[in-house]
Amino acid sequence: MVSFFQPAWVLPNLSLSFVEQTIFLFKIVNLHALLFIFIKNENMKSKIPKLVKDDKWLEPFSETIINRIKEADTKEAELTGEKSLADFATGHLYFGLHKTVEGWVIREWAPNATHIYLVGTFNNWEEKEDFLFTGLENGVWELKLKKEALHHEDLYALSVHWAINFGKRIPAWATRVVQDSNTHIFNAQVWAPENPYQWKLPDFRRENEPALIYEAHIGMAGEAERVHTYNEFREEMLPRINANGYNVIQFMAIPEHPYYGSFGYHVSSFFAPSSRFGTPDELKQLIDAAHEMGIAVIMDLVHSHAVKNEIEGLGNYDGSRFQFFHDGAKGDHPAWDSYCFNYGKNEVLHFLLSNIKYWLDEFKFDGYRFDGVTSMLYFDHGLERAFTSYDDYFNAGVDHEATTYFRLANKLMKQINSNSISVAEDMSGMPGLAVPVDDGGLGFDYRMAMGVPDFWIKTIKEKSDDEWDVGDIFYQLTSKRMDEKVVSYAESHDQALVGDKTIIFRLIDKEMYFSMRKDQPNLIVDRGIALHKMIRLVTASTAGGAYLNFMGNEFGHPEWIDFPREGNGWSYKHARRIWSIANDPELKFHWLYDFDKEMINLINKNKLLTVPSVDLVLENKPDKVLAFHRGLFLFVFNFNPTQSFTDYGIPLGAGKYKVVLNTDSGRFGGNDLVDEQISYYTLPSAGITSQHYLKLYLPARTALVLKKVDFAGV
Repeated sequence: MVSFFQPAWVLPNLSLSFVEQTIFLFKIVNLHALLFIFIKNENMKSKIPKLVKDDKWLEPFSETIINRIKEADTKEAELTGEKSLADFATGHLYFGLHKTVEGWVIREWAPNATHIYLVGTFNNWEEKEDFLFTGLENGVWELKLKKEALHHEDLYALSVHWAINFGKRIPAWATRVVQDSNTHIFNAQVWAPENPYQWKLPDFRRENEPALIYEAHIGMAGEAERVHTYNEFREEMLPRINANGYNVIQFMAIPEHPYYGSFGYHVSSFFAPSSRFGTPDELKQLIDAAHEMGIAVIMDLVHSHAVKNEIEGLGNYDGSRFQFFHDGAKGDHPAWDSYCFNYGKNEVLHFLLSNIKYWLDEFKFDGYRFDGVTSMLYFDHGLERAFTSYDDYFNAGVDHEATTYFRLANKLMKQINSNSISVAEDMSGMPGLAVPVDDGGLGFDYRMAMGVPDFWIKTIKEKSDDEWDVGDIFYQLTSKRMDEKVVSYAESHDQALVGDKTIIFRLIDKEMYFSMRKDQPNLIVDRGIALHKMIRLVTASTAGGAYLNFMGNEFGHPEWIDFPREGNGWSYKHARRIWSIANDPELKFHWLYDFDKEMINLINKNKLLTVPSVDLVLENKPDKVLAFHRGLFLFVFNFNPTQSFTDYGIPLGAGKYKVVLNTDSGRFGGNDLVDEQISYYTLPSAGITSQHYLKLYLPARTALVLKKVDFAGV
């Protein structure tokens, strides 16, 4: 008997035979199945993110990518409910020490603690009942005090007790931490000045333009053999950086770190700007001053790991190893001697996402360079392995809790400041890393092109000058995913540290110490200066969206970086920048400095990096001549170490060109062999309709930048 509720369209015709009815039903059922499959496939197609649609090679991994998106969306809903991420990431407004109308309140999250005391200079560092925290829900502890209990600049810490022991701890949410100059002991400090800093540009938003990044370290930014300050950087460095044309400053080592020599990458207090360089208000004044110049300020954000220190940091904070970090081997970074955060834990996500909002809101930073992204993305931290196929990015070795964190972090940043900058320090090249969240990516604006400095090191170390391949140079500098922007750079702080060498030192070596006066001719120095200019120019002009330079490298700083440590007698000799040699007209360093200034200003003023396409015009490997167009600008490089070329033909469309930058200019230590005053016209090779060529004189080891101008005039 046929069910009353069975749809009429699936009923067989009762006049048919049993066999015919069976065949009819079989067709209907299969049609239904096919329709179901069709609808399912169409739904899947509609869910496929733009990231996959733009790259057919990602199609086999579309399910994995969609699952990552779903996991991040699920986690976001779990964390926020109907609120936004920006509303959720406000832990710094609840936790930590705050001045209230009634007095003071301090809260900390320590689920394994049995009781907590506030100790400090105000109670002789003794545990007293008046300073005993009250336990709230979910491992949160709270203490409320009267106004007179604490004062500006009082030192304080927590005495945390757990089941079998207790220990002194600096509060995880402390916003000011100082070190005693005699005992070297760190403590939190009450920071509540009567007249806090008032922002001049509280609503500054950077121009949405390609980033020309000046990577800097406050402490070693001066010339004296000591730690330098926020104020000194504001007064002495900001005008220099502004004049040099950089539009973004990237600060290293801002969050507090116990060991100065860690370069700020072993963070202990994630909400406290390092007191080595001055006060929080002085950091605000520095950022405000940069904004007045139109310069954005971003910070090295270290959420990839944390220092193991227990008193100063988060290690064993509440008596448990796994409060903030993974337990066991997963929480121990084998290469960095540090702890790895547990990105699957909601309280940890609250801590880290609040940390992101804190620096953007409280100090008006314009974004971050996320350190150690590769280490976070892969369970093996990407150590000692090459990433050679797409399978490497979408297998079981990828930590989906980390991909979820990045999607949330970058989404949060755009909610707070739509023009914020987010840069990933990643050497794996994971597809989608620098693709917007809405398109299925992890949401970074840029990825560091970490292969570029490696390429230059390998070329300089392993190849003689006559083995340099201009085709390979162009390929290495322009090889990137078209849907993702990168920060290109010839060298960063990594290449300036002890154990490595800067480009200029690899090129000139010991002659840097003996032959850098202008009255000391030296062929090795001449070669080094020429190639230093060319390497920087070809790297910057082919940059895939942004360019970076580390402080001092623009003029070929002669010293490596070595922070004070026991092995060097705690010396600051190599933890500084010697600006006087760049300013000295008798030395050759200022040639490199002046060239970098003109190069960066040319790129900045003409918004060169807004032109996405870098179009190859010529690569003559035997001659070692490379030419390419970017917008209206033609770049011509003669890497030949010995041979100059007269009337060298560059195949182009009809046009008129003017030289706008010339590495051979006497102003940059060149020989002034190229006439920069005349206009250069393309000429047909035969008839008027034949191929045009721009005929140029190309001295050995030089580069020219020419701008295409109207025939009517410049």
